[in-house]
Amino acid sequence: MAPVKFHDKYFVPYISSAEIQEKVVELARRLNEDYKGKRPLFISVLNGSFMFTADLFKYLTIEAEVCFIKLASYKGTKSSGQILTAIGLDTDINNRDIVILEDIIDTGKTMTEFLRQINHQQPTSLKIAVLLHKPTATAYPLTIDYTCFSIPDKFVVGYGLDYDGLGRNLSQLYQLDEDNED
Repeated sequence: MAPVKFHDKYFVPYISSAEIQEKVVELARRLNEDYKGKRPLFISVLNGSFMFTADLFKYLTIEAEVCFIKLASYKGTKSSGQILTAIGLDTDINNRDIVILEDIIDTGKTMTEFLRQINHQQPTSLKIAVLLHKPTATAYPLTIDYTCFSIPDKFVVGYGLDYDGLGRNLSQLYQLDEDNED
């Protein structure tokens, strides 16, 4: 696949659509086993996890519900350091098994802040499933229960992730081409 350009940056192919789907199917198998006989509520963090959530739900065979919340901390290729909540959680999670679906965790600040909010509602269990984790960038103590890919601390777009609004529609992941920046 050829590099792509969004705004002022070039991105090169990184993880193929087939590799992503393989990991999503594997995650669904684990969740089907771990939550057999239960009815978990999946909380999908928008905007980035919409494709991940949609694909994952195609392979879940357990009874499951999904709701969406919007948390944002990025501006361009850097975290703004400010957590913005645009769409709040309007589902009662008290005494529920909760699985948070996130597209990417790097520093962990956004997720740590969200976990503080959600733990006050006393779920029965609370797990995190993430498509991408940047372990070398993680600065906050965070337990990630399910990880599809661990990646280096490089900026990526595609499969729901964007660069200033562009690139979410790509079926594979692209990594910032640091050698070819404008």
